[in-house]
Amino acid sequence: MKRSKAPKNLICIWYDKDALKAAKFYASLFPDSKVTAVHKAPGDFPSGKKGQVLTVEFTVLGIPCIGLNGGPQFKHSEAFSFQVATDTQKQTDRYWNAIIKNGGKASYCGWCKDKWGISWQITPRVLTDAMAAGGQTARRAFEAMMEMDKIDIAKIKAAVRG
Repeated sequence: MKRSKAPKNLICIWYDKDALKAAKFYASLFPDSKVTAVHKAPGDFPSGKKGQVLTVEFTVLGIPCIGLNGGPQFKHSEAFSFQVATDTQKQTDRYWNAIIKNGGKASYCGWCKDKWGISWQITPRVLTDAMAAGGQTARRAFEAMMEMDKIDIAKIKAAVRG
């Protein structure tokens, strides 16, 4: 079987057993996302049997990833997250709500976790731009953000205006 040239760098995400389900969910939610290959184990492995899905190649918002069904040994933390830039409240709501309503969990300041424990930052560009501006603009945006779970663009804009 001839393979296309693999990317020089990709993100490997360890899953207990649901790499394919996770990849399909991400592909259904985000643009420029898709499942590109599913590889079954050629033999038994510590957390599975021959013929079960071992790895899944996929992209999330154009970022190449590989999901490894490695078993329950390692858990995810906020030390790794996908940061998704949004342009509108509708887009922010869509991504946030889809993650939360499909077994995920809300957190603070635009963070949430999906049902597999992967952390996501759903971050409107207006917030990122305000933080990059520095000074009082950044301080006001930061203080507003610290009061939020899902980011409210109108409140960030109001805070930036002072």
